[in-house]
Amino acid sequence: MNARLGCMLAAAAVLAGCASVSPDGLRGDVAELAARHTGGAALPSADPAARAQADESIRDGLSRPLDQDTAVRIALLNNPGLQARLAALGVADAERVQAITLPNPHLSLARLKNGHEREIERSLAFGLLDLVTLPWRTERQAERIQIATLQAAQDVVALAADTRRAWLRAVAAEQVAATHERMADAAEAGAELARRMVSVGHWSRLQQAREQAVLHEATRQRARAQLAAATAREQLNQRLGLWGTQAQYTLAAQLPPLPADALPADGIEATALRERLDVQAARRQLDTLARQQGWSRAGAVFGDLGLAWQRNTATDRATGHRDITRGWALDLPLPLFDWGGAARTRAQAQLEQSAAQLQDTAVRARAEVRAAWRTYRTALDLARQQQAEVLPLRQLIADETTLRYNGMLASVWELLAEARNSAQAVASAIEAQRDFWLAETDLQLALTGTTSQGQ
Repeated sequence: MNARLGCMLAAAAVLAGCASVSPDGLRGDVAELAARHTGGAALPSADPAARAQADESIRDGLSRPLDQDTAVRIALLNNPGLQARLAALGVADAERVQAITLPNPHLSLARLKNGHEREIERSLAFGLLDLVTLPWRTERQAERIQIATLQAAQDVVALAADTRRAWLRAVAAEQVAATHERMADAAEAGAELARRMVSVGHWSRLQQAREQAVLHEATRQRARAQLAAATAREQLNQRLGLWGTQAQYTLAAQLPPLPADALPADGIEATALRERLDVQAARRQLDTLARQQGWSRAGAVFGDLGLAWQRNTATDRATGHRDITRGWALDLPLPLFDWGGAARTRAQAQLEQSAAQLQDTAVRARAEVRAAWRTYRTALDLARQQQAEVLPLRQLIADETTLRYNGMLASVWELLAEARNSAQAVASAIEAQRDFWLAETDLQLALTGTTSQGQ
């Protein structure tokens, strides 16, 4: 009996000794899971040297016009919300180690005496069920931390996608604001010319009022475009974790060009079910609950099972004779009232809930990826139409209007109006190009990332 118990204790000590907290708080595992979706960008580290290197990388990235990939790298290194999320994962890892660490044994000492003898009792006890179930609990906690790691990777991927969207909106907003600036300049030129013509009696007050109305509308649109650009930039700053002088960076001048070919629709649902991190997390959650179901009832009934070793000494006070008794004691709860039925029902309900959640996640993934692809394809067609048809048509009209003006067949008002129309067409083309890249980001997230709700 002693040899068998010693072997059990030795095995438990080995298993418990193998458990240790991840040195980097599982950041490396998260980065590996999210690498395909973030371009292999690094994640923040608690190490001071790594943090100093990250700060230098951030300063270097902000010293040049900020492109989309650099914005994502800075966000993953500097976003406070992501840092808090990764720190929470480190807490979960520490709780995992705590959960599979054997509880400390209990030492009981007692000194009892009566008129004839003195008795000293010594008892060393520990939870037997904790020892028996240690391998199972180790596997269970490993599955739980893997699910938590997948969920943290989802947050990383979502932040990368949010940063891409914020960058696209900020760059497009600055481009659109520039076009509205040109429209306002053309309206100001028309209003000034109208004022001068009225002053020399060549125009009526009605015609001047019309040009003033055009100027007021152009000024309103310019103010709204400038506000939109400032708001979009602040939203990007929030993702990047920047403020103060750090936020005084220069954005890239233009959006990326449209791709030559569209992504095909074939196999997108299968890709989503295979690659999406939320589907993987739901599948692992179901597997974990299925494996632990068999232990739920036993744990509820025999959770207080204990084993103790005792060594008691009784000393006769008159003769000084001592009797030593030693042996083992088993503490076994009797299932008189709780037979584990509620625990079994609870485990079965949790399993059914997890299975339904997995099915719901898979259905949502299929629907999201189909809708995202349709949006992506439509946005690409519209953006191509703006660039291939609308802008050339507007350029042709502007050129012909200029020729007619030079030949005195068109007035300066027609020329100014066409300048405003051309600028508006450029703004619409920029917005269509932005909408395509936003749709492309949503499609990539729906294919391989996580849910696209709350964008």
